[in-house]
Amino acid sequence: IPEVVAVTAHAADGARPFQLLDTCPSCGAKAVHLEGEAALRCINPECPAQTLRNLIHFASRGAMDIDGLGKAVAAQLGCAAGENRDLAAQCEYLLLGVKPQVMPGVLEALAPAFQARSAPCVLVSMAAGISLAQLHTLAPGCPAVRIMPNTPVSVGAGLVLYAPDERVAPEQESELAAALTQAGRVDRLPEALLDAAGAVAGCGPAFACLFLEALADGGVACGLPRRKAYEYGAQMLLGTASLFLATGDHPGVLKDAVCSPGGSTVQGVRVLEERGLRGAVIDAVLAAWERSGRLGKPVL
Repeated sequence: IPEVVAVTAHAADGARPFQLLDTCPSCGAKAVHLEGEAALRCINPECPAQTLRNLIHFASRGAMDIDGLGKAVAAQLGCAAGENRDLAAQCEYLLLGVKPQVMPGVLEALAPAFQARSAPCVLVSMAAGISLAQLHTLAPGCPAVRIMPNTPVSVGAGLVLYAPDERVAPEQESELAAALTQAGRVDRLPEALLDAAGAVAGCGPAFACLFLEALADGGVACGLPRRKAYEYGAQMLLGTASLFLATGDHPGVLKDAVCSPGGSTVQGVRVLEERGLRGAVIDAVLAAWERSGRLGKPVL
């Protein structure tokens, strides 16, 4: 366990590293007390009070080796950790969470394990741009499903889009879809629409966070404390999305319900329209969609 962990935090003046050491009350190991947080973050993977979110937080910052992370996450989830080839030989569903450009190498290394199986596993790929046909070429004989999750799945409030091939049995699809519901909403799509849907649902959290950050900056400019500005903006986005999903009303109808004649909201809407918010968002989705279509193609 590292004695010192450097953590990068977002502050009003940008990203800046800081180091704050303390002792975890549960195991006595080193822990960090992040600015603006009441709770300690222990970096001991075997700490009895350790959380899955903490483990991923520190592993992503190089504070924990990947093998240690795998074992710690397995302990948190009550499952086994092992080498890729062992998983490929034993699992019924093999989740492929790798970048598109490394997918061929990963599946090539697993080919002996696939060939030794008496029944093939179902490949579940979240690699953008890698088609079902490409997966069939890279791993002949394996049924395959493409999925497109977004980051809110980490709190059970995400969206997972999926497209199975014709080799996936109905009971396999049902079992997989039931497992994915733990992450949020699940929706089946034709593969041809997966990249387009991913540009909205998969890339959308980044667009939403950019809007949230700008909204909070505006609140701070008006005198709100930054933490309050983020909290109010986030709750507003959550509540507005919930209102739309609950009522099914057109977004324009919900917008008009807030814009009273001669009021402050419609003046803000006027500025957003003048500055091209609508067109910029449409162009962002198109750019993301076009890029997704190129990710699975070989570079010449």
